Amino acid sequence: MLDKVLGKLARQQDPNVLVGFDRADDAGVYQLTPATALVQTVDFFTPIVDDPHIFGQIAATNALSDVYAMGGRPITSLALVCFPDKADIAILEQIMAGGLSKMVEAGCTVVGGHSIRDEETKFGYAVTGVIDPGKVITNAGARPGDRLLFTKALGTGVISTAIKKGVAKQAWIDAAVASMTTLNKKAAELITGRVPHLSRFSKGGNDEGRTACPEPNGEGTTDAPVHAMTDITGFGLIGHARELALASNVSLRFFASRIPLLEGALECVRAGYIPGGLRANRDFAECLVSYDDTTPEEPRTILFDPQTAGGLLISVASEYSLELLQALNAAGVPAIEIGEVLERSKPLIEIKS
Repeated sequence: MLDKVLGKLARQQDPNVLVGFDRADDAGVYQLTPATALVQTVDFFTPIVDDPHIFGQIAATNALSDVYAMGGRPITSLALVCFPDKADIAILEQIMAGGLSKMVEAGCTVVGGHSIRDEETKFGYAVTGVIDPGKVITNAGARPGDRLLFTKALGTGVISTAIKKGVAKQAWIDAAVASMTTLNKKAAELITGRVPHLSRFSKGGNDEGRTACPEPNGEGTTDAPVHAMTDITGFGLIGHARELALASNVSLRFFASRIPLLEGALECVRAGYIPGGLRANRDFAECLVSYDDTTPEEPRTILFDPQTAGGLLISVASEYSLELLQALNAAGVPAIEIGEVLERSKPLIEIKS
């Protein structure tokens, strides 16, 4: 629905907009000076766990993720609060304290916000980050031959649905919460060169004589090994992979057996704990996907699961994929290679077992 609406809106003509809403990317990027651009995003949603402090942490982690996915460094945020007029104010205090704890961890200052009365609690943030305009990582730079790395694991949507139904096992809840409250900060810092000895992965990194790409919009060329990146959130792995493939004019191949899943994710699918967002994602994007005959139904389903504070999908030059994978793992980031980038063809996305 949103895709149809955005396609009908007038396009603004501002040369300082490096990435706008017409690009289907993770965040907007606006250039202020030759050396500085803003990365801006906003996200809020209803509670997906019972503990208000953990809910606040999840909401903050999710809101920060889009800035990291662009290669930015979050600096300020504004809280968005919808809260029932007669609800216990102590609950709101715990939600906001949980969110603040993650903002502090990210080094992002909460400078204010806005609240309204609402029968249903909702919480999140508008986040502003900064980035060098020549080092923006969009979803539009993937190249044939690249390897696709993925951090974290799929399954938060179906597990959250099981939590709401009161049937989730504690081990499933613990695994999902741990994933949803882990910032993508370490991975982003490594990929963007804020870990000095690994600056080769970023645009502008000078390891081995690499040079900066002057184009911040994914057009043109760069010697940086990381060509494109996006975080996997509400549209699921296939939905966000679709955006990356279309923006980069490539096709993608995933290997279902390599894609990491949270404990309990397949059990939730088998039991029918399917969120509405998963069905909507599948209805929208599955027409562009082909499967081999050996891929079971449950793994097919989980590919469309809407994620909260999900991992990063990284398109990296094949000759550097192992080095980046090892660097991520050494930094404590659970990354794995799950696929590859192909020349543009039909189907847009191919799933092998």
